[in-house]
Amino acid sequence: METYMILRDLAVIILAAKFMGLVAKKCKAPMVVGEIIAGLLIGPCLLKFVQPSEFINQMAEIGVILIMFSAGLETNLKELKKSGPVALLIACVGVATPLAGGALLYMAVHGFAAPGTDEFFEGLFIGCIMTATSVGITVETLREMGYLSDHVGQTILSAAIIDDVIGIIVLTFVLGLKDPASSPMTTVIKTVLFLVLSLVVGYIVYRLVKKIDARYPHTRRIPIIGLGICFIMAYVAERYFGIADITGAYIAGIILCNIHDAGYIDRKVSINSYMIFAPVFFVSIGLKTDFSRIDSSMLFFSVAFVIVGMLTKVVGCGLTAKCVKFHWIDCLKIGVGMMTRGEVALIITNKGLNLGVIDSSYFTAVILLIIISSISVPILLKLLYSKRGNVKTA
Repeated sequence: METYMILRDLAVIILAAKFMGLVAKKCKAPMVVGEIIAGLLIGPCLLKFVQPSEFINQMAEIGVILIMFSAGLETNLKELKKSGPVALLIACVGVATPLAGGALLYMAVHGFAAPGTDEFFEGLFIGCIMTATSVGITVETLREMGYLSDHVGQTILSAAIIDDVIGIIVLTFVLGLKDPASSPMTTVIKTVLFLVLSLVVGYIVYRLVKKIDARYPHTRRIPIIGLGICFIMAYVAERYFGIADITGAYIAGIILCNIHDAGYIDRKVSINSYMIFAPVFFVSIGLKTDFSRIDSSMLFFSVAFVIVGMLTKVVGCGLTAKCVKFHWIDCLKIGVGMMTRGEVALIITNKGLNLGVIDSSYFTAVILLIIISSISVPILLKLLYSKRGNVKTA
């Protein structure tokens, strides 16, 4: 792609995202809803002003990394420790329920198959696509409404991060059924090693940055160092441990969240995120949608895929939250907050396509799930938080 075409695409994306974001805000909806709709309007789905490209995908990836880094910087560690065991339980059920629901849906449409057959494996893989929660949209919505740091917000955030790790482990196990050469145990070991490394190196980095911050408080070098740590952690997580880069970025934010200038780092990083990278991320979701390839049979499956994918998260996570003494309104917030799908679902789908596990036609169903969940979750969260009589967890 020529450089001037990149500049044109960025101009269209940023202006369309800002305009539709303001329209959404005027309609009392979160701005991210407008940005996703902007992608639908300017992309292949309607006006065809901008086509998806590798450059836009990479910009979008930086966008979600910065969102997660900011989320880590805003994390209340005391609240995270309190919600950790609960979030782990919610995440486990939030992975198991969609996995089973997706597999059963596939087999209900294509016929039940015996374990070990290709059909059984394909159904399991469809369920695997449903497992991952995309926390970026939920985080941005909660931050916009000012609820990211409360108990429910931190529980959603913690559960979504754990959900992502568990989803990748599940993917490895599922692929292991197809390819005997793959080693599920290796993934488990790598995940544990990454968490241990993050704990040890993170403490050293925290002490070092804390000293630098004390010597040069509120200077531009502090956010630059923080941003560098974010990208290093994101790179190491995915390159050497097979964990999503957004998990590494979030952990980088947690490492720095207790230094004196954590808020200053967050504000400086948010400028870049708000101006360019985050709008590109949200618009890119709409750009990837093309409804022209849907026939009647795939439309039926796609609709069922969306319904099952959203309901299994709400039911699984919501009921689990109720079992650990959350109030019903907070259970709904947690279930809805865990409902979004995004980059990890796309990564899993692409993995299946590259390995020939599933047909490319299923990509439409995944995109539809991402679009509908991404648009509906901010709206539903706003409605739930606007309810009078909201109560905090007992």
